[in-house]
Amino acid sequence: MGGTPGRLDELVSRAGRWLGRSGAGPGQCTTAVVADRFDRFTWRDTYEQSAGLRELAEELGACHDGTADLLADVFLAAYKAGPRLRGLAEMAPSRLVNHQVVGALVESAEFAELHRETAGDPYAAAMAVLAQAAALRRMLEHSRDAQARAERAQQAQQAADSAAAAVGEALQQAAEGAAEDGTVPGPAADAVQQAVEAAEAAEAAGQRAAQDAAQARTAAAPGLRAAAGNAVAQAAETVREEAALMRAWGVGAGELERLPFDERARLAARLRTSRLAQWADLIGRFRQMASGERARKVENTAGELVGVTLGDDLSRVVPSELANLGLPALRAVFAARYAAGELMLYDSQGEQTAGQGAIIACVDTSHSMYTEGPGGGTREAWAKACALALLDQARHSGRDFVGILFSAAGKIRVFRFPAGEPPGIDRVLAFAESFLGGGTSYQTPLSAARELLEEEFDDAARKRGDIVLLTDDECDVTEEWQRGWNDAKRLLGFRVFGVAIGAPGAAGTGSVLEALCDNLRSIEDFTDVHAAADLFRVI
Repeated sequence: MGGTPGRLDELVSRAGRWLGRSGAGPGQCTTAVVADRFDRFTWRDTYEQSAGLRELAEELGACHDGTADLLADVFLAAYKAGPRLRGLAEMAPSRLVNHQVVGALVESAEFAELHRETAGDPYAAAMAVLAQAAALRRMLEHSRDAQARAERAQQAQQAADSAAAAVGEALQQAAEGAAEDGTVPGPAADAVQQAVEAAEAAEAAGQRAAQDAAQARTAAAPGLRAAAGNAVAQAAETVREEAALMRAWGVGAGELERLPFDERARLAARLRTSRLAQWADLIGRFRQMASGERARKVENTAGELVGVTLGDDLSRVVPSELANLGLPALRAVFAARYAAGELMLYDSQGEQTAGQGAIIACVDTSHSMYTEGPGGGTREAWAKACALALLDQARHSGRDFVGILFSAAGKIRVFRFPAGEPPGIDRVLAFAESFLGGGTSYQTPLSAARELLEEEFDDAARKRGDIVLLTDDECDVTEEWQRGWNDAKRLLGFRVFGVAIGAPGAAGTGSVLEALCDNLRSIEDFTDVHAAADLFRVI
């Protein structure tokens, strides 16, 4: 070290392991989830659209480093069909805690359930991130010490890289000052030696810092795993509940995909805070029941399938009889049984679907309909859930649907849903949320329904509509109005179905409701959707 000359080849040998070492230590990736540019674009686009994500990033970033990368990882883990984490060696030391947090989320037993709801859906994935916000705060706080040590490890790595680069620079200067025989002046040789020693010391410090950071992550791991399981379970429940809420209100996956992020968020908030949000389960069960009743209908038969009988109606022959036609030896037997009317046929009973005109649901929204029943539901909720299922029925059969909300004389609101047009969730919600209050008058809504059917007959020559009157009250009608009503029924051929909700007297013998309706039933349990099942087999 006293300025003694050295040889260049000896210096190269001594410094060789540091040459090209700069930046070649641990990896430099700052995100843990492997993603292509389309995934990253989806994240950026979703982040820009979501005020909630931006607010969360700002809040976490004020106390913790690397949280923007962490939120991107949590989103991509939920969004990608097959999320895959980078190896630890690929990660920048300062992001190894993020890797550990995301790994705990993905490896939790609950993640598969969440992933089923969020894969491929940017909105649902963003909602999962927001649902895990509180847990992410706790996890970051729990790993604060590990993150601080990771930052020191990052700095130590950068110092080691700089020291390695200094060795190369010192050797370059030594080479420039070397004599033709390879002799290097003492000061230049000493500079190389000093740079090598500094690089060795920096490498050792980096290794100690990395080991220290690894120990801190190991200590934090159990707490992170416990928090991750709870966080993912909560997120899965949140996403699943919103998906169920959307389905209950008839918002399909295709419609959701077409909605911009902010509109979908506003719709979700509206559904969660709707006056009937607590009855979304009832609405969903009504729609599911109605769908099942439609499926029970048998084409080309008079009604509901109930068994097997004998006859010669080839449209109702059971498959085992038709199988005989495939065997030459049994064809004659089939012909003989057909001639004798002894073929086995599907038997059915019930009313044949006759409606071709509009389906009109007249829903009582007088004060008494707000009454809650023993099961916890209200009369209004049951009536409107039934009406929304009738809207589905109309769409399925290609018929117009009209919802008429009524209360006292002259108080109605009419919501028209033409066949072949999407009903529009805003209009559906307006129908469901509207409540007029006051007393009850049958004449006002039924007169409006009759006028709509007359208009339909005049415009499109369609007859045989169906009116469903859902009420909890009994009120009188004038004789003159009754005569006009009966004349319209004969002319237009419409049917009237009555549902007395929580009012047995209204469905009693001799009641006005009984006189007005062709088919009348009484509902006592406001949570029972099957009491109206036959409506969806005959309308």
